[in-house]
Amino acid sequence: MKATVQTAGGPPAGADTFPKLLLMHARERPGRPAIREKDLGIWQEWSWEQMAAQVRALACGLAAMGFGRGDKLAIVGDNRPRLYWAMAAAQTLGGVPVPLYQDAVAEEMAYVLADADIRFAVVEDQEQVDKLLEVKDRCPQLEWIIYEDPRGMRHYRQPCLRAYAQVQSDGRQFEIGQHEFFERAVARTRADDISVMLYTSGTTGKPKGVVLTHEAFIVTARAGVEREGLDDRDEVLAYLPMAWVGDHLFSYAQSYVAGFCVSCPEGASTVMTDMREIGPSYFFAPPRVFENLLTQVMIRMEDAGAFKRRLFHYFMELARRVGTAILDGRPVSTGERLQYALGRVLVYGPLKNVLGFSRIKLAYTAGEAIGPEIFDFFRALGINVKQFYGSTETAATICVQPNGQVRADTVGVPAAGVEVRIADSGEVLVRSKGTFHSYYKRPDDTAEAKDAEGWLHTGDAGYFDDEGHLRIIDRAKDVGKLADGTLFAPKFIENKLKFFPFIKEAVTFGDQREYVAAFINIDLEAVGNWAEKRGLAYSGYTDLAAQDVVYTLVRECIEKVNADLAADSRLSGSQIKRFLVLHKELDADDGELTRTRKVRRRFIAERYATLIEALYSARAQASFESEVRFEDGRSGLLRADLKLREAERFGVHELRKAS
Repeated sequence: MKATVQTAGGPPAGADTFPKLLLMHARERPGRPAIREKDLGIWQEWSWEQMAAQVRALACGLAAMGFGRGDKLAIVGDNRPRLYWAMAAAQTLGGVPVPLYQDAVAEEMAYVLADADIRFAVVEDQEQVDKLLEVKDRCPQLEWIIYEDPRGMRHYRQPCLRAYAQVQSDGRQFEIGQHEFFERAVARTRADDISVMLYTSGTTGKPKGVVLTHEAFIVTARAGVEREGLDDRDEVLAYLPMAWVGDHLFSYAQSYVAGFCVSCPEGASTVMTDMREIGPSYFFAPPRVFENLLTQVMIRMEDAGAFKRRLFHYFMELARRVGTAILDGRPVSTGERLQYALGRVLVYGPLKNVLGFSRIKLAYTAGEAIGPEIFDFFRALGINVKQFYGSTETAATICVQPNGQVRADTVGVPAAGVEVRIADSGEVLVRSKGTFHSYYKRPDDTAEAKDAEGWLHTGDAGYFDDEGHLRIIDRAKDVGKLADGTLFAPKFIENKLKFFPFIKEAVTFGDQREYVAAFINIDLEAVGNWAEKRGLAYSGYTDLAAQDVVYTLVRECIEKVNADLAADSRLSGSQIKRFLVLHKELDADDGELTRTRKVRRRFIAERYATLIEALYSARAQASFESEVRFEDGRSGLLRADLKLREAERFGVHELRKAS
């Protein structure tokens, strides 16, 4: 099956690279805000003209240090204006920015630095400098480390270090003798130049460098800007990792295309406060962020007075009935519209203000499936939350939900200029100008992912429903069968489990097995609040996760999922029979999750093999022992005794009786 929509319009004549777009905005809207940063509680702002001057100085400084066409520039740190400027500076010189995850450990960085042939690095602070110095002897091609924040750097004497401000100062001196060097360098950039290299999360092996051109991102960004009517009056908060393709699309590419302002929060702990101060009009968050926000709202309401709770629940029930219909422009009675308007004054408005959503006209979510209850909650408040589907290899966008056709169970229709078809195997195939150029130094992997006709094999299994919306089931390689031939889609089941606020992470097993079993991670904040309301004492995650009442709570969530699966003829046989609650949270630092919180199934299957086998036995308890590494570098042995429990499974006739 195939679906195609109209081709997106191209960029203005001549503005076909990011450096050219930067100069265009500096000419056309010189005084409009381009980027902000909160530092020590104070917002600092740069206009497009000022930002162009900052990029100019840095590009010239890098050129003076020997950075040139084809060189790779690692960028490491939180969302900071100077790090975004480093991207544009590298692109101006024909180089390639390679953002790394700022929370990656030194070993992970060493792999990317070596694989990407990094010569230069721009990092945020002393912490990131220390990581790179730790592995520099294994990365001999790394010549320069440029640090943005000088705090703590006074006594560092390594010759490879250079302060960001010094590089810019040298760049201004360099340009005195190289008149119009910057303009000439910008003019030489081409649409088919490599604009960025983003590394995959590496769920099944080592991360791969995804090479993308200016054209790929600009075409994709322009299609989104035109589709949603974005312009230079919009604002977005840049708080997600710069190494993630979504941030590069929303906080960099679309900003350069539309000319809107990007605001960088002071830190991870201040994001919500900073959102309330800025009031962005455009917002993106993965489902876990929306889940956490809803969990915090419900916890606060449980602590509120009786009258406030009743008011909240009354108007939220009204919002669930009519809020989404009003948002989508569907018919609603005058009386209900008036009640909803009152709810906007008493509940919805104040709640959106607390969340920092007062001015949001568009919000996206992607990366994982979002729970229908969570999705409907925010849309009922009048927030236009929509799902989209994409990947690093497609510049983040494949399908998007059109206004008025927003549903929790699909990822929408193909975006402008994107062709999508379903292979006979059920795999989703994509073709567009936004698809990637190649995997860096991996021609075989590139040929396997993108065929001779330009079709990208996404690795996802899905299908188009009767209305032309795409539904994603799972990763194609992860879809399996139980011993009796029943379809087993682990991610599909796991997402249903994670829709419950008490469950933070889940991993299911069942391929070629007699039944489905599951590992569960509880959400410490949600379950902790639930326990405290019931006077249950606990000392931490491990203690709380082991309590019988928590197992009962988790079992109830699993049985609701089983009841839901029982109603699906294709998946009714894949209900969860046995489960355990893990004694620790799955952690990226332990190799169990990627930096984007995707499950590394193969690693988990190997590390927890004894627990998996215990789930397929008649045992009621299993012991587990493993080595763990603490933050200070010390190692220790972790031992735990875990309970194994069974959940009720439903036949179709049993489900009808229960309902």
